[in-house]
Amino acid sequence: MDLALWIAAFVLAAGFLPAGLMKASLSRETLVEKGMASLGSLPRGAVKLLGLVEVLGALGVLLPGLTGIATVLTPLAAAGLAVIMVVAVAVHLRRREFDRLAVPAVLLVLAVFTVWGRFGPYAF
Repeated sequence: MDLALWIAAFVLAAGFLPAGLMKASLSRETLVEKGMASLGSLPRGAVKLLGLVEVLGALGVLLPGLTGIATVLTPLAAAGLAVIMVVAVAVHLRRREFDRLAVPAVLLVLAVFTVWGRFGPYAF
């Protein structure tokens, strides 16, 4: 089970790190052109903040476990990413973007799995 939790953490990091870096570094207009239309209604600062939080969450699900330092941050970071994905799913449902639900739903399941495992029976 520990291996499955590590795989989930790496998938979460692989999903959130590039997305967060894009949101933190590119303009909102560029992101909308790249297919992230739901970000178009957010203020520029909110998009940048979301990107920063996603980058920190991606690092938070990996680095504590890899270094053995402050390992309680791993499930906390996963919980934060889960909250982001709940909001993402809700936004896509509200906008009737049903074809865009798969990725946030999978990331939500992986984040919840990581929270359960790292807070529960498979804590570091």
